Amino acid sequence: MGEDSRLRAVVALAQGMAAAQAPRESWQAAALGACRALAGNFAALSVWERDLGRLRVLANVGELAPGEEEFPEHEAYPVHQFPEITEFLHERWAGGGGASAWVETAEGQAAEHAGYCHQRVAALRRRRRGCCVVAPLVLHGRAWGELYVARPAGAPVFDPADAEFATVLASVVAAGIAQTERLEEARRLAFTDSLTGLANRRAVDVRLDEAIERHREEGVGVSLVVCDLNGLKRVNDTQGHAVGDRLLERFGSVLSLCGAMLPETLVARLGGDEFCLLAVGPSADEVVRIADEVCRRAAELELGDGVACGVASTLDPIGPVRSGRRLFRLADAAQYRAKALGAAKPVVAGREGPEDPVVRLADTPPPTGERRRFRGRPS
Repeated sequence: MGEDSRLRAVVALAQGMAAAQAPRESWQAAALGACRALAGNFAALSVWERDLGRLRVLANVGELAPGEEEFPEHEAYPVHQFPEITEFLHERWAGGGGASAWVETAEGQAAEHAGYCHQRVAALRRRRRGCCVVAPLVLHGRAWGELYVARPAGAPVFDPADAEFATVLASVVAAGIAQTERLEEARRLAFTDSLTGLANRRAVDVRLDEAIERHREEGVGVSLVVCDLNGLKRVNDTQGHAVGDRLLERFGSVLSLCGAMLPETLVARLGGDEFCLLAVGPSADEVVRIADEVCRRAAELELGDGVACGVASTLDPIGPVRSGRRLFRLADAAQYRAKALGAAKPVVAGREGPEDPVVRLADTPPPTGERRRFRGRPS
């Protein structure tokens, strides 16, 4: 491959990663770009998970061998089987060299600086591949993972120029991954409450719209639990906002623990002293049971005065729910009634008969000139 061709390949790889909308797409674009640039028939991108001591495969592309998947859930290898990622590279860097790629073949070492090849040689033979080039990925001065490109048995073996080019490609991939991580972090922050680490109101609105669409199309049950943390103002006024923040964090942990008991449940802080659970799929009774557990655990916190909790579910007799806004109004009205009654248990919309006061409150337009609000949301 000439210099112009290689330059075009580098540009194509960078553009492919830049166009990706999600990490998985970025991983795939990286592996595909490298595979094409190096005239391989298979490529993989892997990450070194230091805390678990393993090299986990993120994406496989090209001609997959039996058992290989494009986006494997469980393909990971103990790092001690590939110690070059921790030992070989660091020894080279300590000697003043940079992170550079090396070549392995099904016959054994093929380059002057080949790493610990026995596992890779066995894998090449097992998968009927003739050779591979392995390029370490370095982010922020640390080994992040590796880029792996292989050719089939009988194809020309990668040469030192290929290894040098793989090193260049790895640096482009590393830059692309860093950019993807920055974008993902920005997206995460946009949908995360900074104090508790729970989802925020924006995340709830997006998920609720999606859930109501599923409810309309498939009849999936959607339930919303709105909790108002009692006593926060008293804690802030008497013990300071730092203590109040600790109360919010502790209740957030309680809510997260309870939410984990329900599948497909989003746990969120809506703002101030208001939190919610958004459950998609579980029965209304299951959701009420968890809401009751939230009330019980909140009452046991050393700070605050428990919670007022309201529940609204499309599976209860609350009438048609065509928008997330109506479900929010119902859950909010139920929470409002729980607070007014000083209830220690959740109030559930639609469970007090044909003239259910919660449904009536949520659906009755405010008097002319009055703009009713349920916990800050205008009706």
